[in-house]
Amino acid sequence: MRMLVLGAGLQGCACAFDLLQQDAVSAVTLADVQPDRAAGFVKPFVGKKLSLVKLDVRDGGGAALRRAMSGHLAVMNALPYYFNLEVSRAAVEAGLHYCDLGGNTEIVFKQKKLGPEAERARVSVIPDCGLAPGMVNILAAEGIRRVGDAESVKIYVGGLPQRPEPPLNYQIVYSLEGALDYYTTPSWVLRDGAPTRVDALSELESLSFPAPVGALEAFHTGGGISTLPWAYEGRVRTMEYKTLRYPGHLAIMRPIRELGLLDLAPVKVKGKEIVPRDAFITIVSPKLTKPQGRDLVALRVVALGKNGKRVAWELLDYYDEARGISAMMRTTGYSLSITGLMQGDGRITSRGVHTPDEAVPFDGYVTELKRRGVEIREVV
Repeated sequence: MRMLVLGAGLQGCACAFDLLQQDAVSAVTLADVQPDRAAGFVKPFVGKKLSLVKLDVRDGGGAALRRAMSGHLAVMNALPYYFNLEVSRAAVEAGLHYCDLGGNTEIVFKQKKLGPEAERARVSVIPDCGLAPGMVNILAAEGIRRVGDAESVKIYVGGLPQRPEPPLNYQIVYSLEGALDYYTTPSWVLRDGAPTRVDALSELESLSFPAPVGALEAFHTGGGISTLPWAYEGRVRTMEYKTLRYPGHLAIMRPIRELGLLDLAPVKVKGKEIVPRDAFITIVSPKLTKPQGRDLVALRVVALGKNGKRVAWELLDYYDEARGISAMMRTTGYSLSITGLMQGDGRITSRGVHTPDEAVPFDGYVTELKRRGVEIREVV
């Protein structure tokens, strides 16, 4: 299999690295507008199994992208979400399987409209293939299948520092801009079986995870389960997604948001226009960027049936010291690569456009994660 990965950022490099470990993959192309920024852990493969290619997907109205796709079986898109629709359309036209990390539910609904064309091209298109959305959607769907008539599905995920430092007890584990989007965008949930919007940073609750993590807090944020509230409308009474942080994080972030420091509307400061969120990111990023920091990912998914049957999974994954790959990259980038591999080797048999909960086989997916040391445990 010859595989194309778009985006040489953290997740794209983790995806490419994982593909390079697979015997079934003969070659990987990692394409980016700045390919030299590729992580050190993939550089040793250059000139062997890996090719780094300079590519701006907008060049020539997408002509450069279509040329880059030639000769590949599948494309794994780790570019920012606003490229997802045009790249998925190009993949269908080129006859390639396609998956991405999602990030915007409205775009996923637009990608769904490519279904008939993808079916005619005999290709599989799967958006939302990261951690959340992605891994959690697969777990939630399996939980609903197991309990039968589901009453509720509760989903909790967080990327956290192993050694939290005040005041926020947080470090940047992916785009801070993306995290702030989730803090300011309403979250879609199911309430009484109907898709309902709730305020981000609301409905605080406490959870406990095994040592050394311990107590965490959880609150609503946008985007984590993408299209699930509409997929299970009328079939599940309650479904919600919450982000996990160390205790005290919400008590600081909510006033910051309410004071307008995360707003996107420009304001005048001493005669110059600035965007409050841009200023906030510029000031805060250096303090939350910890090159020597080690992260972890915590996850819990709980499905409860109306008959009282309960199914739950839990994950604690940690920074890979040997390779220098973060837990967020392992759980997100590896999830993307596994989906692309399963599309390429035929374990995902559906054609057209489907979300992970519809298309990705649970057992095979969880087994592949475990092979990489990402172990999802079923808990009582």
